[in-house]
Amino acid sequence: MRISTAILSFALSIGGMPAVAQPVPQGITDAELRPGWRLANGNRMVALHLKLQPGWKTYWRAPGEAGIPPRFDWSGSRNLRAVAFHWPVPQVFDLNGMEVIGYRDELVLPIEIAPVDPDQPVTVKTSVELGVCETICMPMVLDLAAQTTNTPAPDPVIEAALANQPRPVDGAARCRAEPIRDGLRLTTEITAPSVGPREVTVVELDQAQPVWISAAETARAGDVLRATVDMVPANARPFALDRSALRVTVIGENGKAIEIRGCAS
Repeated sequence: MRISTAILSFALSIGGMPAVAQPVPQGITDAELRPGWRLANGNRMVALHLKLQPGWKTYWRAPGEAGIPPRFDWSGSRNLRAVAFHWPVPQVFDLNGMEVIGYRDELVLPIEIAPVDPDQPVTVKTSVELGVCETICMPMVLDLAAQTTNTPAPDPVIEAALANQPRPVDGAARCRAEPIRDGLRLTTEITAPSVGPREVTVVELDQAQPVWISAAETARAGDVLRATVDMVPANARPFALDRSALRVTVIGENGKAIEIRGCAS
């Protein structure tokens, strides 16, 4: 797969903010931050909404063998304390012989905004680095902004995306970690019904230190799914695994997926 070295930047805005008249990059027909609504706890639910040209794709948070994970810079926002992403179920694609994970045609990514002061307006500005692909993948930067609303009425487009998240599975996965020369080899076992004839398991680790994680080797015996990955930190040495920071997602066909947080020995 060839990756374009050009970084395309453009600005769009909604919620009464004037738009900058610049062309939309190739592969995208529209991009915006939907202003969403105010939750009962004072947080705001907004969403990144991308519409792609037919046949084009963009990536999930764990993009697979050769994808570009999206990255967000919120430094231009006002009255914003924290953000939490609610990723809808992605699809698994074959792209030039490589397995990648993402979304085709459209992505609505709900984002929960925690304000510093819930009683004050929240101005959300983000610079999003992401990749879009047809047969060639291009990295680009989108500069987006929205003024969130105080309305309690949900946005049905965002609600539909929230309802399409991986189904959480009760109980932690069982796992076994063994040191290898440059990190750890982790084997997880999950007891759950199959989500389809072709299952792809993705193992992630929520921690500050970056850790490269290989594609999982997956096998199923009845309701038991076993997945093995290699985990290599930046210093390429064995490390102490925080089992509570483990997240395992099993993606099936037809929009089905499950998610397990944590890992027990």
